[in-house]
Amino acid sequence: MSGRPFRFAHLADAHVGAWSRDAAVRGALRESVLRAIRTVGERDCEFLLISGDLFHTPVPDPAEVAPVAAALKGLVDAGRRIYTIYGSHDYVAHRTSWLDVLAETGLFLRAAPEAVRAEGDRWTLPFLTDEPTGVRIAGISGRSHGLDRSYFLAVDSEEFRAASGFKVFLFHAAVEEYLPDHLREHIRGVSLDDLPGGCDYYAGGHIHRTYTGKGPGGMGLLVNPGAVFGTSVTDIEDGVAGRSHRGLAIVDVREGRPSVEWVETTPRSTMKVFDIDVAGRTAEAAHEEIARAVARENGPGALLFPRVHGTLADGSIGSLGLGQVRHSLEPGTASVHWDLADAQSALAGDLAQDGDELRLESEAFHRLAVDPSLGLPFLEGEDGERRLRLLLESLGAARSEGEAKADYERLRLIGALRALGLDETEPT
Repeated sequence: MSGRPFRFAHLADAHVGAWSRDAAVRGALRESVLRAIRTVGERDCEFLLISGDLFHTPVPDPAEVAPVAAALKGLVDAGRRIYTIYGSHDYVAHRTSWLDVLAETGLFLRAAPEAVRAEGDRWTLPFLTDEPTGVRIAGISGRSHGLDRSYFLAVDSEEFRAASGFKVFLFHAAVEEYLPDHLREHIRGVSLDDLPGGCDYYAGGHIHRTYTGKGPGGMGLLVNPGAVFGTSVTDIEDGVAGRSHRGLAIVDVREGRPSVEWVETTPRSTMKVFDIDVAGRTAEAAHEEIARAVARENGPGALLFPRVHGTLADGSIGSLGLGQVRHSLEPGTASVHWDLADAQSALAGDLAQDGDELRLESEAFHRLAVDPSLGLPFLEGEDGERRLRLLLESLGAARSEGEAKADYERLRLIGALRALGLDETEPT
């Protein structure tokens, strides 16, 4: 394959609006994403690929959306193109999301169809052409709870595969062959062979961990750039430790062959993850140890992520005076974000912040699906797990602006019954 050289950028899992309870961390995430967007122009990339989860929720705070939309508009005004798919966080069936609104303004082009399909229905993969470069671009958007897997199994990609030119496929799903060991028990992904063959660049997202590899049949370059910033302490630690990049990928294509350069847009120097062991300590002694540890890591603009673990000899996590520790720090500390998941307290679950939601959710679904004591055979096995995921998606749909409460509740009940396969009639 020949043709003029060109350059594009690829980012995924920006999750703008995450860390809802911590304004400083939320602001640092937003600035990291804005820095990544500016990099696209500074490095003279012809277009930008966004492989899902630009926002953390389908309808984030407009104050979070506005600066990101302005930065993306700056790229478009400079003649650069933006191609996106929806991720599992910023897509919601039968509802309008901020991505829908921004797409309607012409800010970016959606590279994937968003129609909700019945499982097993065959469909043809559409694709776009980036006219200045001739690149063919297609994609499959992510859906919450892994419900997009059936789309990969039912897609007909022959027309896309037969198209001439450099081909890009965007997706927001875990690829089982590239899952890190610690995620294999918790995430069900698609197989490498489920991706359309014959592409030159596979633009992945979803698992927040950087990896590169080969596409189906050992052909093409498969890249997941990792989360731009991260949504959990685990993500932050992976970035600080260098286990995953935090930013975006710059891709140069020469003679039809892509090569990747990683650009970090999240500064590591001010982000500190550290452990504090309170096992066997009284609440008073644990408070003093926590205060000393946090003071050691403190600094101007610091984002501190202390992980408190162990079982107290007496007292509870709520009696540790963590608020006092925070307020005693020198002025200029940006944030102290406590991770109490491994501290033995009845309050730990209530105080936990944005964390490994996907892992916990997957574990809960699996336990319900294999529990024979429930006496609900339609929830057993893989089909049962799929029904539970559909149930959560139906019940979790947001209430629309102006939608009557009675209508909202009625539609949720209809969706729940259909998800469980119990009834397809409208309740009165």
